[in-house]
Amino acid sequence: MLQALVLKDVGPAPELTVEFKPRIDFLVGDNGLGKTFLLDVAWWALTRTWARGLAIPHLHPAKPEITYRYSKATKGPYEFTSTFNRETETWSVKPSRPAIPGLVLYAQVDGGFSVWDPARNYWKKESPERPASYLFAPREVWEGNEHCEGLIRDWASWQREGGKAFEELCKVLEVLSPSASERLEPGGLRKLTLDDPKRHPTLRMPYGMEVPVIHASAGMRRIVALAYLLVWAWQEHLAACTLRGSKPAHEIIFLIDEVEAHLHPQWQRRVVPALLDVMGALTGDHDANVQLVMATHSPLVLASTEPLFDSERDAIWELDLVEGRVQLQESPWRRHGDANAWLMSSVFGLEATGSVEAERATKRALSLFRQPSASPAEVDEVDGLLRASLGEVNRFWARWSEFKRSLEDRS
Repeated sequence: MLQALVLKDVGPAPELTVEFKPRIDFLVGDNGLGKTFLLDVAWWALTRTWARGLAIPHLHPAKPEITYRYSKATKGPYEFTSTFNRETETWSVKPSRPAIPGLVLYAQVDGGFSVWDPARNYWKKESPERPASYLFAPREVWEGNEHCEGLIRDWASWQREGGKAFEELCKVLEVLSPSASERLEPGGLRKLTLDDPKRHPTLRMPYGMEVPVIHASAGMRRIVALAYLLVWAWQEHLAACTLRGSKPAHEIIFLIDEVEAHLHPQWQRRVVPALLDVMGALTGDHDANVQLVMATHSPLVLASTEPLFDSERDAIWELDLVEGRVQLQESPWRRHGDANAWLMSSVFGLEATGSVEAERATKRALSLFRQPSASPAEVDEVDGLLRASLGEVNRFWARWSEFKRSLEDRS
């Protein structure tokens, strides 16, 4: 499992340190503070390849370093400090082979996906034609490339064969469904146009129709792509292990950027527990440990993990801007109970959960509470602002009504 990253003179701050927990690590913070960057560096530390492009360090005379540590099959962790060569524009790696971190998956927010498989990518020197890792652009996830048939062809082939891969896909789709009444269930294969020879997979919708997966909603396509790639990566890994006569990976590290992307709130509050269940179902008797490292902006995602959160195995890492500097620290764990409370916690830092207009109107009202006397014109103005922005059942109405009654009693 990934245990630590220490970045010096690279990324959004002069120095950032993360001591990862072994099961779930959330990366939270405002846009632009480095969540995706940390995922990119984590991928590189584990695989020695870049999924989206080289991490560019701070300018000279800075002396950039990336120190990383992860567990390995043999005793003790693997640790290395990489330095940046400005002439060759490369980060240093140990000349000898690194330890194997396990099977590494990276789901990018744009729909791209990366896989590093120790049974296929680790042996690149013996077989130069093999890639250092499998990198799929969003379109390649669906249509394939030289290393993968892609979702449309693979799904259709698996469904025709009716074997283990299709069984696993159906199982993963069911677990990742938004609810028991809205299951992601494969329908029949369909030809879509006269000129397209392919038979396209479909999803059986709750309203009875079978919709081609390429025409499904953005949220459904996101989940369908995740399901397909999890099954593809694990099935290919098992097949490669069989050919090599080696044992399957005992550790799987899954990096996910904006795990809630495109998902309805119904889905956001289920996706993380479901991913843990899916990984357990996929690996089955192989008894693999799974680590999820996820960037998120969703209070529902965090609220959904409250029943299963374990401070020994899970953590929330908060990126924040303090006096013009990006800082990262572990957020002390506590249950907030619901998404609104999470929004107003230090993790998200909102002062109110409604509209900006409602927040301003409430603050105006609170300022009137503190005044020795308030003019009828001021009260009427604030009352109008509150009526235009607060919900009808907002608890603040009780305080406002009591305040207005007290003014009437005084007069």
